[in-house]
Amino acid sequence: MATNLSAVLHKKKDLKLEEMPLPGKPGPHDAKIEIHSVGICGSDVHYYNHGYIGPYVVKEPMILGHESSGTVVEVGAKVKHLKKGDRVALEPGVPCRVCDYCKVGKYNLCPDIFFFATPPDHGSLTKYVNHAADFCFKLPDHISYEEGAFLEPLSVAVYACQRSQVKLGDVVLVSGAGPIGLLSMLTAKAFGASKVCITSTNPGRLEFAKKLGAEIAVQIDRNGKVEDMVAQVKEALGQAPDVTIECAGAENSIQLSLLATKSGGVVSIVGCGPETMTLPLLAAVGREVDVRGCFRYRNCYPPALELIASGRLDVKPLITHRFTLDQAVEAFETANSKVGVKIMIKVAEN
Repeated sequence: MATNLSAVLHKKKDLKLEEMPLPGKPGPHDAKIEIHSVGICGSDVHYYNHGYIGPYVVKEPMILGHESSGTVVEVGAKVKHLKKGDRVALEPGVPCRVCDYCKVGKYNLCPDIFFFATPPDHGSLTKYVNHAADFCFKLPDHISYEEGAFLEPLSVAVYACQRSQVKLGDVVLVSGAGPIGLLSMLTAKAFGASKVCITSTNPGRLEFAKKLGAEIAVQIDRNGKVEDMVAQVKEALGQAPDVTIECAGAENSIQLSLLATKSGGVVSIVGCGPETMTLPLLAAVGREVDVRGCFRYRNCYPPALELIASGRLDVKPLITHRFTLDQAVEAFETANSKVGVKIMIKVAEN
């Protein structure tokens, strides 16, 4: 008999493997998915360590995980584009479809969105889920389940480059060399950037970025002066960047982004940091630097899938550790240690 073993977070640092109820028959527009691979995201780790992210608090036991792929085992009566046995990537956010934001296509801003592993919604680090079929994307035969799970963080990078309007020949600064920063660097290159500089306080991450193809990697001092960081970046690039994609979320990193970007350029802020910061806004406003927020993504799974399927972007080197579902606690502790980049958990037994 099928079981639904799941990685359930009860409170901070209290992650347990438990049997959860099996999902019932999928609704007419849904599909039942046997989960295969799930990547650990920084938000998963934050919930694991703190039990909350901003206003989202784990008040009841919650299944973690939202970067996922799997196999269709059953489809609802009105689902036409999927069938049993199809391999799919799951976009984790399903909007209400009727609010003003949804109606104009900005469904990532929907106030009533269901999103895996965002309280009170359960995540996908479980054997089986029912999910909206139109948010399940069929994987080509040559794309692995792990690459399918990678579509979620890659969509964040794709959206950041779209919001930044990265174009052929742009010089781009990526601030922060975590998984999203590394993916943003790769995506900017795929979008046609002529030169990409990535910054980090971690020399190991910078070496990793160079191996992935970063032309310029700059180590900055976590406690250094922002003016010195700006000078470092401009000297390394030989100019001010046209576009900066901020992926660290730290106050001095956002300050660097606003001050280093050229007049008339664009800064897109992806990283999530403290609610209140001291930022040199006048220095950016006076130079017409456009500052744009990036919240998750919208309509980015198809282009992200095309980037991988076409071979223009290879995410496989970013996978540094692999675990099975029964090793979930060990996987999260490894993510906590920051020794790897992307950690994948294999949920399916076969």
